Amino acid sequence: MQLVRNNKAVAVYLTLIFILLFSTHIFSQKLSTQSKKAEVLYNKALSLYRSGKFENAKDPLNQAIKKDPNFIEAYLLKSELFYEQKDYHKQIESLRNVIELDSTFFVFTYKSMGEAHFYIKEYDEAIHWFKKYLTKISDSKKKDEVQKWIEKASFSKSAFKAPKSIKAENLGPNVNSIYNEYWPSITADEQTLVYTVLVARDSAINNGGHPMRLANHYHEDFFRAIKDESGEWQKREQLRAPLNTLSNEGAQTLSSDGNWMFFTACGRSDSKGSCDIYFSYRTRSGWSSPKNIGAPVNTPYWESQPCFSSDGRTLYYTSNRVGGLGKNDIWRATIIDIKPDGTPYFSKPENLGDRINTPLDEVSAFIHPDNSTLYFASEGWPGLGKADLFMSKITNGKFESEPKNLGYPINTEGDEVGLVVTASGKKAFFSSERYGDSYGGRDLYSFDLPQDLRPLPVSYVKGRVFDARTRERLKATFELNDLENGELVVQAVSNDFTGEFLVCLPYSSSYALNVSKKGYLFYSDHFEMDTSSTIRDPQVLDIYLKPIREGEHIILKNIFYATDSYELKPRSEIELYKVISFLNDNASTKIEIIGYTDNVGTESYNLELSKKRAQQVFEYLIQKGISNTRISYSGKGMKDPVADNQTETGRAQNRRTEMKIIQY
Repeated sequence: MQLVRNNKAVAVYLTLIFILLFSTHIFSQKLSTQSKKAEVLYNKALSLYRSGKFENAKDPLNQAIKKDPNFIEAYLLKSELFYEQKDYHKQIESLRNVIELDSTFFVFTYKSMGEAHFYIKEYDEAIHWFKKYLTKISDSKKKDEVQKWIEKASFSKSAFKAPKSIKAENLGPNVNSIYNEYWPSITADEQTLVYTVLVARDSAINNGGHPMRLANHYHEDFFRAIKDESGEWQKREQLRAPLNTLSNEGAQTLSSDGNWMFFTACGRSDSKGSCDIYFSYRTRSGWSSPKNIGAPVNTPYWESQPCFSSDGRTLYYTSNRVGGLGKNDIWRATIIDIKPDGTPYFSKPENLGDRINTPLDEVSAFIHPDNSTLYFASEGWPGLGKADLFMSKITNGKFESEPKNLGYPINTEGDEVGLVVTASGKKAFFSSERYGDSYGGRDLYSFDLPQDLRPLPVSYVKGRVFDARTRERLKATFELNDLENGELVVQAVSNDFTGEFLVCLPYSSSYALNVSKKGYLFYSDHFEMDTSSTIRDPQVLDIYLKPIREGEHIILKNIFYATDSYELKPRSEIELYKVISFLNDNASTKIEIIGYTDNVGTESYNLELSKKRAQQVFEYLIQKGISNTRISYSGKGMKDPVADNQTETGRAQNRRTEMKIIQY
């Protein structure tokens, strides 16, 4: 299954490349040895090498070299045996023998020397050999490839001189086990962790003993862990069918509220290609039966590793589909509709372009809830290993600068993939087997993210939606708009059986929240997100929607006027359009706009001010096409306060505009 990068497959691929290059060379001419016995021993070793029996191949190779100490191909093959076993010092010894015997015999040797020195962190030596290789080749693609190695070695040299200060903490036995745990995803409130585990198919194996990593005995399933009130992870639970099956499913992503999940599955009967992206949502009885999200996201190619953004609309994922810049690229698509079965329908996918993607692999995208910071893994940008973790910032909808390597020791000479960052931006989660406290194989770890690698912090509004009369929990639609520019920031739906919702609020802006449901008056509010707001002090609301009835009224909390004036501020347009939409959806409804003030000033002044403010709203609605037979307005001045006029907070609440249902 191809949910994640397969290191063994990569090694096999590199081995085949070497065999192809090496075989092309040796079969185009005679072997360099004149000894028939050495040739027989060499061919025996080559056969064992091709079968992956690297250790067994060493003895006949050593005997061949003993028969003929000048047998160049034997030294070359020996160097590859040591490469496969990651014994780079001995690989260098063998490669040096090749160069000393004939420096022109196989110029690829110089590149191999550079790579071997790179893997033992001898970066100056690596650069020396890569530059020598450059002088011996003319192919532009090969030159570009070795130039990338030089950049990687130069970067690694500087990264190791200035390591990041991190301390990875194992999430403990309630989360980890003797099996491989990877691909963490976490809700915005940091209370629910869902991840992939390679578990045993056989219950006897599952109940004890260290697992043999055999594909026919193991498969990938989803597990969940929830934090208790003390902040500790409770004992994990395996998610039930239909989400988990006897086949493989993994590389999942959760919506910010934990109610939606996108994940990868391969080889299913409804697959469009080798691996596809599927969708499921939480119901009263558990997760819904997963649905293939279909075209245009899924294709006959490979689609995997989805990440769903906190705006509730955008899916980032990895694909090798036609139209990309490299092998695997990162793409994104936007929800434009919901199908009758509840599955989102997406727009035509967009490649993230050459500020993210390269001719090599880009995978494992994670878009932070700030919707402007992307973390991903890449082989193409300068790094320390085969795939390094990077971050990149979105400005005005575009990635305007090259990505930033997360540095050492977050990145190493190995592969690093699958990093996620909490909404607060302070903590990262990832999977690793590099530490000595693993419970077995890969475990999940967390660490405090260095300041220069953090995204914008994000808080959230969390709560429930009720019918104001029956107290029944409701499924409602949420929209969060930036008050300054009117742009839609988040679109979401509350859970249909709990009424629960969670909407992320990035810092450094002001937001208008609107909650609506057919047959009800909408609810509005606004939030100022500045440095005084924190993820540990989120907004928690219980929202009561009023059924549309004559005499019912709501406060239009996102109507704003200039101080001591009846002039509408531009930021009021978000709310005014909601009123227009409400009237268009309820064509027979008539309303009254009512203005109120605080008690500062004379009664007559406040009465006139409140009337003029209501009139401004009335006239705006008329200008936008609403019939004047459906709207009236009035001013009540300082009457009917809803809060204490002795404080500024109370007076601000009393300065309000209301909408009252006159006819329905």
